Amino acid sequence: LVDTLINLKSGERKLVKVNDNNEILQLTVYASEFMLMENRYTLVSITNIQSELEEQEMKAWQDLIRVLTHEIMNSVTPIASLASTVHGLLQNVEYDETGKSGLSRSSEEAGDIISAVETIRKRSEGLLHFVENYRNLTRIPKPDFSIFPVSELFGRVRQLMQTHIEDRELEFLVTVEPESLELTADPELTEQVLINLLLNAFEATGNCSGAKIGLRGNIDDRDRIILSVSDNGPGIVDEVVEKIFIPFFTTRQEGSGIGLSLSRQIMRLHGGTISVRSEPDVETVFTLRF
Repeated sequence: LVDTLINLKSGERKLVKVNDNNEILQLTVYASEFMLMENRYTLVSITNIQSELEEQEMKAWQDLIRVLTHEIMNSVTPIASLASTVHGLLQNVEYDETGKSGLSRSSEEAGDIISAVETIRKRSEGLLHFVENYRNLTRIPKPDFSIFPVSELFGRVRQLMQTHIEDRELEFLVTVEPESLELTADPELTEQVLINLLLNAFEATGNCSGAKIGLRGNIDDRDRIILSVSDNGPGIVDEVVEKIFIPFFTTRQEGSGIGLSLSRQIMRLHGGTISVRSEPDVETVFTLRF
């Protein structure tokens, strides 16, 4: 940023990416020169357009998802319905020894047909469920804002995660500073984001000995309320960090690539941000800034 300010020419505009305490800023820098009292001055304007870029990116993904899910649902729904109907009809058919329509109950052909139809039905329903998950990105309700203590939010989240904590030998640390810290947000949507992040943390530390997961609330040096989820799992490599909030992207074999995208959209609706800092095998921290 300093080099850009020094070398920027009048009328020139530059885009600078800055990492400010693990918060990514996309800055547009514009310079113009003017004379005043025979002295030459350069006036520089700096604007952070990160939120606008994220908003436009998410809108583009939502428009794409709406089109894709609409077309897929229109095609797959009748297939699933017909497959279910045919499967039911085949199950109710009574075959004689010679076989109805050339097939017998014991024949391999009848068994293959029933198995094939059942496979079509199951995969069609699975695809419909898969598409429905992506539709959630376009159906997030408008936040219902209220003021509530962060300690109460963390208490509810811990209670929901209690089974995961008890099933594992791990250290689960909850910190709120100050203890009276209050947040203005939608409690249910914020809770959903924290649950998504904690479930990821539990999975990341699944094979770790001495696993540690932290849930923290505090105020940063700009008086913004910060909620963070940390773990000491294997971490996220640099090449993946910038992709994890993109819809459809996942590093998990059975992942849908929805959880973090959904979390970012919820934070955008709150006028906040979500970011991640990861040092592999040391600590990974997801930070929510309100």
